[in-house]
Amino acid sequence: MHKPTILFLCSGNSCRSQMAETFARKYGGDRFEVHSAGLNPTEIHPLTRQVLQEAGLDIRGQYAKGVDEFLGKLMVHYLFIVCDKAAGACPTVWPGSAGMERIVHVFEDPAALEGTEQEKLAAFRRVRDEIDATVRDWIGGQSPSRSADKE
Repeated sequence: MHKPTILFLCSGNSCRSQMAETFARKYGGDRFEVHSAGLNPTEIHPLTRQVLQEAGLDIRGQYAKGVDEFLGKLMVHYLFIVCDKAAGACPTVWPGSAGMERIVHVFEDPAALEGTEQEKLAAFRRVRDEIDATVRDWIGGQSPSRSADKE
């Protein structure tokens, strides 16, 4: 049986969507195929890497990807939008993905915050923890039979 696909989408794929991808793999990688992308991908923010490493998560193989790597090439069952820019600009219909569930849960962008390095790090940790809890709760609410129904 093919695993249902989750795609986390953000504007730059440098922070929030990367965190969400990492936590979804941690909590549901055995039941879901997990990806993330950005509308205008940049590089993964160094503080994203740092706060995930602090949580015991290794993302060395991850990189910022553009939505064009997946649009029309990947059947998406759950499109999970994590930023307001992507919520307004991303496709509402995904080619080849009839019945896709579009979920919008906007998280604050810690990379956009001004302040000292310690204040920025605190913001990244706060957003990491919010994404961790949200993804863990969402994955926990997806029964294997409900996930299989999305194929």
